[in-house]
Amino acid sequence: MSTEVSLYEAAGGADTIRALVAAFYRRMQEPGFEDLLALHPDLPKAEDRLFKYLTGWTGGPPLFVQEFGHPMLRARHLHVRITTQGRDQWLACMHEAIAQTIPDPRLQVVLHQALAPLADHMRNQPDG
Repeated sequence: MSTEVSLYEAAGGADTIRALVAAFYRRMQEPGFEDLLALHPDLPKAEDRLFKYLTGWTGGPPLFVQEFGHPMLRARHLHVRITTQGRDQWLACMHEAIAQTIPDPRLQVVLHQALAPLADHMRNQPDG
């Protein structure tokens, strides 16, 4: 029997993931992130989808897959122009949200390291 704990469990489950997502979107509404915020015209819908995605991505119940099918994140975002600047803004909001909601510094590092390549993969436009 495995004693490994998922990121979902280590973070604190659904309540923590929901708090993380809420902190992420609050940060996005602060000055300096207007371009990123403009890509999310329906914040409640975006918040719900990100909560469902991160729940499954961290090893919790596959809520997103159950409702929407395979995430295919890059394909689902092709209609959105994502540059290095957009990636960096997204990561800045997520890093702040992680700092606010995940008290364990080791888990913060794990999440940062896992999210960075995911965010980079979403870039679909050249810089410049």
